[in-house]
Amino acid sequence: MSAVEHDESWLEKTPESHRKGFLPITLVIFGFTFFTGTMFAGSKIGVAFDFIDILWIAILGNFLLASYAATLGYISAKSGLNTVLMGRFCFGNIGSKLSDMVLGFAELGWYAWGTATIAISLVKLLDLSESLTIPLMIAFGLAFAVTAIVGSKGLAMLAKLSIPVMSVILVWSIVTATKDVGGFDGLFAAMPTDKLTVAQALTIVFGTFASGATQITNWTRTAKNGKTAIWVCLVSFVVGNGAMVLAGAWMAIAYQQADIVEVLILQGLSIAAVVMLCLNLATIQGPTIYNVSAAACHLVRSDRHKLMTFAAAIVGIVLAVGGMYEMLIPFLVLLGTFMPPIGGVIMADFWIKHRGQYPELWTKLPNFNYLGLTAYVIGSAVAYFSPWFAPIVGIVTSVVVYGVGVKVQQAYKNKSTNLTLAKSS
Repeated sequence: MSAVEHDESWLEKTPESHRKGFLPITLVIFGFTFFTGTMFAGSKIGVAFDFIDILWIAILGNFLLASYAATLGYISAKSGLNTVLMGRFCFGNIGSKLSDMVLGFAELGWYAWGTATIAISLVKLLDLSESLTIPLMIAFGLAFAVTAIVGSKGLAMLAKLSIPVMSVILVWSIVTATKDVGGFDGLFAAMPTDKLTVAQALTIVFGTFASGATQITNWTRTAKNGKTAIWVCLVSFVVGNGAMVLAGAWMAIAYQQADIVEVLILQGLSIAAVVMLCLNLATIQGPTIYNVSAAACHLVRSDRHKLMTFAAAIVGIVLAVGGMYEMLIPFLVLLGTFMPPIGGVIMADFWIKHRGQYPELWTKLPNFNYLGLTAYVIGSAVAYFSPWFAPIVGIVTSVVVYGVGVKVQQAYKNKSTNLTLAKSS
């Protein structure tokens, strides 16, 4: 069953006959959040804070991320629409192409990073010739695209295998790291060797899956009800993403090393690291390029998902070869800044303008919803220049701007109606 077949179509509302329960959706999304890239991000935080600060940063950051995902998941389950389709209502028929490009680029960046990471890591772990790095990027970039074609059934089966294996390796690695640093006393005594502000750290945690959370609707749209979608997101993001952030930070504290591959080599876990990376990235890269394809299909209004998947994979390979591996932290900060305002506009549009009920997709819509586009631009700008927690600042700003705009539009419309009635009388 292909990725498109299980959702009927990316460009249509999910029918009731395709709705699913908690477990099958959670397996796919949990595998999605159980991502080594999140460990790399966690390790960057681990060398910048003490253990107690890391704990509350990880808990708060992932709770806010999960709440954001759950809110969008609820809307998608109620409406049967994914993010790119909801974008038509809040940005307009043509304006929604903005969100398509932002969403597609974000996931494409992750795909490029994952493709580069597995190639570079295998060269390090297996002591291969560096001349094999680019050929491996090309081979894995194309191979991962095939997993997106296999679809959610194949991804769920792979997740059933990868999650337990990764869990065992991570527990083993964390126990080893704790012993090497001198137990919990050593963890609590470790001093930071790098600098990040709390706002930057929280933005990095949120940014690890700001893109995935915004596009979680590709799966939660198939949930049988809104409650199911909420629990899927809370469990997947708080537990899955939270565990990966904490694991990366934990090992970085012990060795003051922000590169998880280097940490595993130090621990003598090279073979285990190879198994973990291959299984994990095979699980995550499929849904990632699937998200890119969904955005690309909506951008050009096409259902040729296989063509879009492989075209996107080729672009991802080019970015991987171009050096995406070294750009993780700046990339996460950008995601945490410019992605959440899209979700904020969707939330405000659904609840404030449409009062919790979208019209049918064939309803005539303007080419551009200037209010939605303005709210996104202002939300992103305020988040970018804010010294505070950028994702939440962006969401709140975009919601407020859109909400106030809707009220002003309604007041103007009512005033015009009253004037027309007064003249006619």
